[in-house]
Amino acid sequence: MIGRFADRFELVGAVAGSDAVALAAVAARFGVERTALVHPVPGTSLPDGCATGMDAACEIAAMNADVVCVAITGATALRPTLAAIDAGSRVATATKEVLVMAGELVRARAAASGARIIPIDSEHSALWQCLRGENRDSVERLVLTASGGPFLRRPIGTFATITPAEALAHPTWNMGPKVTIDSATMMNKGLEIIEAHFLFDAPYASIDVAIQPTSIVHSWVEFRDGAIVAQLGVPDMRVPIALALADGERLPGVGPHLDLRGASPLEFLPVDVERFPALALARAAGERGGLAPCVLNAADEEAVSAFTGGRCRFDEIVTLVGDALDGFEDRTASSLDDVLAADAWARERVRSSTATVAATS
Repeated sequence: MIGRFADRFELVGAVAGSDAVALAAVAARFGVERTALVHPVPGTSLPDGCATGMDAACEIAAMNADVVCVAITGATALRPTLAAIDAGSRVATATKEVLVMAGELVRARAAASGARIIPIDSEHSALWQCLRGENRDSVERLVLTASGGPFLRRPIGTFATITPAEALAHPTWNMGPKVTIDSATMMNKGLEIIEAHFLFDAPYASIDVAIQPTSIVHSWVEFRDGAIVAQLGVPDMRVPIALALADGERLPGVGPHLDLRGASPLEFLPVDVERFPALALARAAGERGGLAPCVLNAADEEAVSAFTGGRCRFDEIVTLVGDALDGFEDRTASSLDDVLAADAWARERVRSSTATVAATS
């Protein structure tokens, strides 16, 4: 996107996780002088001048930039996002976990610095597009859409035998492993309910989910007069990415056009709560507030890791998350230390549970 619209964007800093080769290629292509590798692999050659570690990543996130794009997976994104927010930058985020685990803290810091947060997730970008120019008091309901993942019609009685390879076979989107498995359990949509609550200051009771298997309708807004405004498009992340980078301006030729005549008929389904219990669990954690969403997110990350590592079954992921929430004593998220402590507690709770399962299985 940056290379295609070089007259609009200049890349001034870049951060990668552990892929030094890809980071070096980006730095060379765009002439980036400030780079950081968070988890360098010993013996790997680093780009010239490349710094290492999370502190270096946060320093780049806090640079004097018009927009900081955050696409780090999971809770690891929290510190760089806060650094960008404290710097007063516009933050384009594809990492829902930041608002899930520390929504109150993030909103308070953004209010203090004047930073704005713009979503890149296709569903939240869709809601953002539908809400532009509208009176928020006229909004009755926000509806996030979900594909239903690979197990929308699989017999529930077979969920205990689901393999990681099956869970990673998403029918419409090409995503990272964690997000793909969250889509299979629909925990991803539960996290998005919490994210929508913080992004749009919407009560949980006004946020709903519907299944739209082809991922053509990305989300919609229902208004008090009965009108519905939806955002439709082919499943392609280039449009929400470009919109966030350009602060809502629509750039030419970003993605393919959708032919609605070929896309019809569009199917919409309610969520089967027996098939997808993660959705109700996440909503309850959001309504509980405080650090409960943080525990939800951390426990889910660890449970998904346990599943992909063969330490628990697919149908045990939500059970492990629910156990962590049941064992957590409610506390407020008054500081970053509070958030990190709750995150660490939830991870240890799930690790202990899965270690016991592995030892006794």
